[in-house]
Amino acid sequence: MGALHHIVLPLGCLLVGGAMAALDPAPARAVTIELGDVAPDRIERQRAFTEGTLPLAGTPDLARLDERLEHKGLKLGAPLFIRIFKAESEFEVWLRQGERFVLLDSYPICHWSGTIGPKLSEGDMQTPEGFYTVGLRQLHHSGRWPRSLNLGYPNRYDRALLRTGSYILLHGGCSSSGCFAMTDPVMDEIYKLARAALRAGQRQVHVHVFPFRMTEANLAAHAEGPWIEFWRELKQGYDAFEATGLPPRINVCQRRYVVEPSRAPDLVNHGIAADCPAPPDGPQAWSPLPASFAASAIGQMREKADPGQVRDQDAQRQPARGFVAAGAHQASGRRHVTTSNGERPERYGVATLNRD
Repeated sequence: MGALHHIVLPLGCLLVGGAMAALDPAPARAVTIELGDVAPDRIERQRAFTEGTLPLAGTPDLARLDERLEHKGLKLGAPLFIRIFKAESEFEVWLRQGERFVLLDSYPICHWSGTIGPKLSEGDMQTPEGFYTVGLRQLHHSGRWPRSLNLGYPNRYDRALLRTGSYILLHGGCSSSGCFAMTDPVMDEIYKLARAALRAGQRQVHVHVFPFRMTEANLAAHAEGPWIEFWRELKQGYDAFEATGLPPRINVCQRRYVVEPSRAPDLVNHGIAADCPAPPDGPQAWSPLPASFAASAIGQMREKADPGQVRDQDAQRQPARGFVAAGAHQASGRRHVTTSNGERPERYGVATLNRD
């Protein structure tokens, strides 16, 4: 970890008892955030915002949205896809054009709190990483941030790992304690694009949040970090979109992300599935997870979870549909798995928990 930078900022996403507290526009108190050696330019953007020097450098001409759309052959109401890169503080907006998505623009993120790595618990001041979806009911049009999008954290993957938190937003302003702050003018445009797409028939806007651009060089630079296996799962989604120009199908299987590249633009309406995909053929075929093993995993997770976090499902009535990868793990004749955070089988969960 490099040098730490301390800044004091007004509270943005304030979480109290699982709900967002209503705050006055003029902040009455502040929170100190420590920034590591990731995106130290956040300090400069906050200073620019405080001094009123908007728009931030790199912001597209927000007054010419219609012209920007026309220039790229795009239309308001086209299906929308969003990618966020934390270390680079970049927010990409893509719109569908024919059989692929086209980049409309990239916007600077005014502020995000924490460092690279996923959000683990309520109040940790960390912004999430992973694959999320936003539907119409997640558009906020009142309250402190009247033009904001609820990211949908925790998603199925997060809940399977018993991660906690709520009301993680993409919102305006330039202060955040767990959210992504975009400034009000930028958020007005993002909200307009999202609302138009959802009202035109897109069921869910996919939002992919990455720690950084998922290149091999960047992964190699963080190869010794605690989240490298998790980031390699995220890279599958990054690579799938780069190859096809379409948001991939995301499944949560045995507390891991499983990515299937989309083959047709109509797949932009799929959500994050809780089912494991069909077993593939070949030497790395999937083997069914024994029912007794799945039942044990469910029981252990129930023991650790609060009653409200895990729904009371009977393992026999709701059979597990997990799979374990055969091949390298079975070379010694033992069947075992290791999760992205290094946990062993006795702590393994299944994706059928926490169904919506």
